[in-house]
Amino acid sequence: MNLFQEERLLFTPASPEANAIPIIFAFPNQYTVGITSLGYQIVWATLAMRSDVEVSRLFTDLQEYLSKLPELLGFSFSWELDYVNIFNLLESLDIPLRSNQRQDHHPLVFGGGSVFTANPEPFADFFDVILLGDGENLLDNFINAYQEIRTAKREVKLRHLAQIPGIYVPSLYRVAYDSPDGTIKSIEPIENDIPAFVTKQTYRGNTLSASTVVTPKAAWENIFMVEVVRSCPEMCRFCLASYLTLPFRTASLESSLIPAIERGLQVTNRLGLLGASVTQHPEFETLLDYLSQPKYDQVRLSLASVRTNTVTEKLAQTLAKRDTRSITIAVESGSERLRKIINKKLSNEEIIQAAQNAQAGGLKAIKFYGMAGVPGEEIEDIEATVAMMQAVKKAAPRLRLTLGCSTFVPKSHTPFQWFGVNPEAKKRLKFLEKKLGTLGIDFRPESYNWSVIQALISRGDRRLANLLELTREYGDSVGSYKRAFKQLKGQIPPLDDYVHTNWKSDRILAWHHLQGALPQTTLIKHLEEAMNYFPQSSLA
Repeated sequence: MNLFQEERLLFTPASPEANAIPIIFAFPNQYTVGITSLGYQIVWATLAMRSDVEVSRLFTDLQEYLSKLPELLGFSFSWELDYVNIFNLLESLDIPLRSNQRQDHHPLVFGGGSVFTANPEPFADFFDVILLGDGENLLDNFINAYQEIRTAKREVKLRHLAQIPGIYVPSLYRVAYDSPDGTIKSIEPIENDIPAFVTKQTYRGNTLSASTVVTPKAAWENIFMVEVVRSCPEMCRFCLASYLTLPFRTASLESSLIPAIERGLQVTNRLGLLGASVTQHPEFETLLDYLSQPKYDQVRLSLASVRTNTVTEKLAQTLAKRDTRSITIAVESGSERLRKIINKKLSNEEIIQAAQNAQAGGLKAIKFYGMAGVPGEEIEDIEATVAMMQAVKKAAPRLRLTLGCSTFVPKSHTPFQWFGVNPEAKKRLKFLEKKLGTLGIDFRPESYNWSVIQALISRGDRRLANLLELTREYGDSVGSYKRAFKQLKGQIPPLDDYVHTNWKSDRILAWHHLQGALPQTTLIKHLEEAMNYFPQSSLA
């Protein structure tokens, strides 16, 4: 059976006009992964509801009927290593990988999504157009602007699109370096009529996203997702999901959330509430009461990560009744000092209380998220995390405890973008694994090597294009990247400079010309506030 036939649409596609723009909209992974992405669903539905567009979907394992002469080819890009699949899909469509090799008959290749909005520069040579920020208004503005120059030459199209706020055309910006393997000297538009800076677009409405399709073939089977909040008010200093997406916005309960939930629950009984800080919605208690009605007794409810001090016994009871067995809480560390460095406003007492409330409310497990290698961290801070987990286990003995732990990775547009990955994190993950294992606590570390690759792409510039093509040949292991760096020695900076080096705050960064939510001066102020809590030994 065709997987598309099992989809239940929650929107009505338009019938394309005779002269509709043929668009291929791709997700560089399998269908089951792509169709679970709320961002992909929203963009696809937005395009499909326009009569001046004829859109076909493309995944690595599945496709709809594709136009032989597409004018636009779009990618939704949310996981860094999927770039290999982007290359594969371009080649399968006989489209050159590099934008400067494409001719007038090739489609304009555009992209959007979290990876691009954070830092598109490592992929700049492969894309004609990149959409920065929220798509609610930006996507329609892009299509409308394209309609105006649809029959023009490629160069004319790109110059016209570059005038639209939030649309970044990498080929219209020139990057100069101190040397081939040195730092960036300047980033400037190639001509005066091109904007010097491109600003990420921010949607400020109170109607947020909800699923446009429900299918049993999604990674989360038959789930209807609704975005409760966007961004996070906590502003942990390492956190891209907060800083890049500011300001914190909440969906209107009456006009957005409840109508969306009612619509979704007509076709499925599985509901996912999404957002970086769902329980901080000002009317979250009212939403819980609404979902506690007897008519929703059969609904399975899933929640994204919740803030520790919002885990009440009532919340736990509601979730337990709705077939949720566990909750996820990001605590980052058991060290009070380290939490001050990252601006995590949280005490160990609150963490223990949350666990006790979860147990009293009938939940079976808690997964904590932690981090190793945080700037300013010492081994005592890792020991404090072990002690905290031990205290939680003692206070809530019936709960199954898990600590998922990542390595700190610097992210663009955050106060910690200037810090490198701490190589000591690898040993500290091993230390946690050993200590927590003896306590009977499930420890799930993310790969340190994957964090190195993530940091490379997170802080990379457009000189990485050759490297990304080489690693595709070699495979996606850290060894492949090291091999590629060796081959390109003298042509690009070394791996250590991208990944492990602490950069000076006056350095020109690869995304200097791409404006996020906050100016650099504010990020530096937040960085300096964090460093007030650093141990003196690390500042010497």
